[in-house]
Amino acid sequence: MATDAADIDLQIVCEAPGLPGGSELAEWVSSASREIGRTGAVQVSIRVVDEDESQALNREFRGRDKPTNVLSFPSELDTLPGLPAEHNAHLGDLVLCAPVVRQEALAQGKPERSHWLHLVLHGFLHLNGYDHETDEEAEIMEALETRLLAAAGLPDPYKDPDSS
Repeated sequence: MATDAADIDLQIVCEAPGLPGGSELAEWVSSASREIGRTGAVQVSIRVVDEDESQALNREFRGRDKPTNVLSFPSELDTLPGLPAEHNAHLGDLVLCAPVVRQEALAQGKPERSHWLHLVLHGFLHLNGYDHETDEEAEIMEALETRLLAAAGLPDPYKDPDSS
């Protein structure tokens, strides 16, 4: 039976107090999946790492020698012809750096759980082909992120707090 529930492969390889649980992460991904019009189940691997692993991955795959909050690695399985749809459900992998998420949440004065949600949604959108390399792409992706966060009861992360 087909379902739109997300299957999350959660790997926690560092100290990560305050990390949302696997069922909460699955609900976030499922909700986002429905909001962007995906049908059927999706699978996402989420790996929670320390600064050293984040920095190594960021250096190797993005050429930036520093840890970062989230890295997205879209699956390439859907480019293989003849695979049944259930094999194309794996969207890819997200790598989140727990210390960076915590530091950013503190610096931005927001609850850490809200920042986890924002970054999981941000990474999920990357796994679905959204990007922010150009102003036009950024506008589309940020509007979608804002809509997804609003559906979860969170404010627009891109709105200048001094503009109100």
